[in-house]
Amino acid sequence: MAKKRKPPSIKGDSATFDPDFKGPIADRGCTDVLCCIIFILFIIGYILLGLIAWVHGDPRRVVYPTDSKGHFCGQKGTPNENKSILFYFNILSCTSPSVLINLQCPTTQICVSKCPEKFLTYLEMQFPYKINNSSWAYYSQFCKSPITRPAKSLSEIVMNDDCPTAIFPSKPFLHRCFPDFSTKNGTLTVGNKTTFEDGTGQIRSTMELRAAASNINKILDAKAIGMRVFEDYATTWYWILIGLTIAMLLSWMFLLLLRFIAGLLFWVFVLGVIGIIGYGIWHCHQEYSNPQHPNSHLTIYDIGFRTDIRMYLQLKQTWFAFMVILCILEVLVILVLIFLRTRIRVSIALLKEGSKAIGYVPSTLIYPVLTFFFLSICICYWAVTAVYLATSGVPIYQIVTPGGQCKHDNRTCNPAIFNKTGISKACPGAQCNFAFYGGNSLYHQHITTFQMFNLFVFLWLINFVIALGQCALAGAFASYYWALKKPDDIPPHPLFTAFGRAIRYHTGSLAFGSLILALIQMFRITLEYLEKCLKDNQNNISKFLQQCLKCCLWCLEKLVRFLNRNAYVMIAIYGKNFCRSARDAFDLLLRNILKVVVMDKVTDFVLVLGKLLVAGCIGVLAFLLFTQRISIIIQGPTSLNYYWIPLLTVVIGSYLVAHGFFSVYAMCIDTIFICFLEDLERNDGSTERPYYTNQSLLKTLKAKGTRTKKQ
Repeated sequence: MAKKRKPPSIKGDSATFDPDFKGPIADRGCTDVLCCIIFILFIIGYILLGLIAWVHGDPRRVVYPTDSKGHFCGQKGTPNENKSILFYFNILSCTSPSVLINLQCPTTQICVSKCPEKFLTYLEMQFPYKINNSSWAYYSQFCKSPITRPAKSLSEIVMNDDCPTAIFPSKPFLHRCFPDFSTKNGTLTVGNKTTFEDGTGQIRSTMELRAAASNINKILDAKAIGMRVFEDYATTWYWILIGLTIAMLLSWMFLLLLRFIAGLLFWVFVLGVIGIIGYGIWHCHQEYSNPQHPNSHLTIYDIGFRTDIRMYLQLKQTWFAFMVILCILEVLVILVLIFLRTRIRVSIALLKEGSKAIGYVPSTLIYPVLTFFFLSICICYWAVTAVYLATSGVPIYQIVTPGGQCKHDNRTCNPAIFNKTGISKACPGAQCNFAFYGGNSLYHQHITTFQMFNLFVFLWLINFVIALGQCALAGAFASYYWALKKPDDIPPHPLFTAFGRAIRYHTGSLAFGSLILALIQMFRITLEYLEKCLKDNQNNISKFLQQCLKCCLWCLEKLVRFLNRNAYVMIAIYGKNFCRSARDAFDLLLRNILKVVVMDKVTDFVLVLGKLLVAGCIGVLAFLLFTQRISIIIQGPTSLNYYWIPLLTVVIGSYLVAHGFFSVYAMCIDTIFICFLEDLERNDGSTERPYYTNQSLLKTLKAKGTRTKKQ
C-alpha cells in the first residue's frame, strides 16, 4: 500500500493542493475586462476605417495607367475606354534623374488606342499634308486633343504641348508604349535605324532611347515581375491546390499513424528528412559538375543584379552555394540526432500519449481549418483596406522639369491654368503633370497614420486568432488529461466547451497576450523600415547597434511567444487572468527546468522533422512536375516564366499546412506536459490522490528526470 505523505509546499496559487480538483475549472469569471473593452473598441475603429477607406479609395488606380490629367487609360465608361495604352510625348526626357526621384517622367502622357508604327516628325508631316492629309490623320491620334489640320508652327506646338514633336516605332509593354528595339548584326536598332531625328532638328541615337526606356523600366520592374508571377500562378493554380491537398492528407495520415507506430514513424521522419536533403545535395552536385549553359563559368558579381532569377540558376557558383548550405543542414540534423539519441524514448512516449489524446478528441484535427478561415479573413481585410487607403484622394498635380533644377519643381499646380502662369517661361520645359492621389482634408493628411493603424490592428488580430486556438486546444486536452478513467470521464464536446469558455470569459486575457506580441512585432517592422530609409546615412557603429537591437527584439518575441503559450494553458485550466497565469506557468516550468529542457523540446524537434518531411516530399514532386522531369508519367505545366515561384509556393504552403496540423499535436503535448508537472506536484500516486497520467508515461518521465538529476 502506498505510503501517504503531505502535499508538497508549492509557490503559486494554481498549484495549491485541492482534493476536489478534477480538470479545467467550470465556475470562472471574466478576466482582463479592461483589455477586452479596448480590444473591442479597436475592432470597431478598424471596421470604421475600412468603411471610410472604401468610400474614398479606388483600386482601379493600381490596375490602370494614368495620363497627365489623372484619367485612367482603358477604363470602361470613360472617354478613354478604347484607349488602354499610355503614350509619352517625349520619352527621351525620361533620362532625367528626377524620374527615379519623383517616379514620374517629365513629359506629357496621354492615352492612345495603339502605339506608333513608324518614324514621323511634326515638320515632316506638315509637307505631305498639303498633298495628302492621311499622314496628319495618323499623326493627330497622338495629340492631346483633336486638331483639324497642322496650322500651328513647331514652336507653338512645343510651347502649348499639344502634340509630340516626333513619333517612332513602338510596342505596348505593361500598357505603355516603348520603343520597338531589335538587334541587327549586333547593333541596337529601332525600326531598322540606329539614329533618328527628334523633331527639333537634332539627331539622336537608339542608345539614348534605350537609356530612357530603362529608366522607366526601373519604376515598372516590380509590376513586370508581378505580372509574370501572376501568369505563372494562373497556369499552375490547380497544381498548387493539388499539392496542398496532398500535404493535408499526408499530415493527417502521419498524425493518425503516430498513435500506433510512433517509434517507427519517428525514424521515418528522421530518415526521410536526411534522404530528401541528400537528394538535394546530389542534384546540386549534378548541376555543378555538368553545367548545361555556356555562361555557367560566370560569377554572381559578373552578371550583377538581375530580376530574372533564371540567370542565377545557370551559374555553377549558385549551385555550389546551394550544395554547401544543404551539406551544412545535413550535418546539423545528424549531429542533433546523435546528441539527442538518449532522449528519443521520452519523445516517443510523449508522442504516444499525444496520439491517444487526439484519438479521444478527434475534433481537434479539424480546428486548423477554422484557424485558417479566421486568418484568411484578417489577411484579406488588411490587404483590401491597405489598397483602398493607398488609392484614396483626388489627383494631385506637380510641376516637373527635364533637369529637375527649377525652383518651382515638385510644387502643386493646376493644369487648367498652368499655361497662363509665368512658370513655363521661368522654367523652360516645365510641365504640370499628374503626380499622385491625395488631398488636403484631415483624412487625406493622415493616410500614413491610418496605414500604420491598419497594420497594427492586423498584427493584433492575427496573434489573437492564434492565441484563441491555443487556449481552446489546451482546454480540450486538459479535459482529457484530468479525466481519471479515460475515455469515460472525458466531458462531452471538450473542444466546443473549451472554445466557448475562451470566448466568453477570457477574450481580454487573450487580447492582452496578443497585444504584447503585436507591439513587439510592430516595433520590429518600424525598425526594419527605418533601417531601409537610413541605409545610406549610417556608420558602422549605428549599423552594429541596429543589428544588436534586432537580435534582442527577435529573442524577446520568441520568449514572449513561449510564455504566452504556457500562460494560455494555465488560463484554460484555472481561468485566472493573463499575468497570474503567465506567472504560475513560469514558476511551474522553472521548478522543473531540467524536464523542460531535456524532454519537452525533443518532441518539438521530432515535429519539426515531420513538417520538413511533408514539405520536402511535396517539394520534390512539385520540382519534378514543374521542370518536366516526369512528363512521361504526367504532363505538368509548360512555358512558365519562373518555375521556382509555384515551386516555392507549394513548398511553403505545404509546410504551413503541415504546421497547422502538427501545431495541434504540439499544443497537445505541451498541455499534457504541463498537466503532468501539475499532477506530480498535486498527487503522490496513493489511493486518495492517484496520478492522472498512465503508468508507462509516468515511469518514463520520472525515470528520465531522476537520471538527469543524478548526472
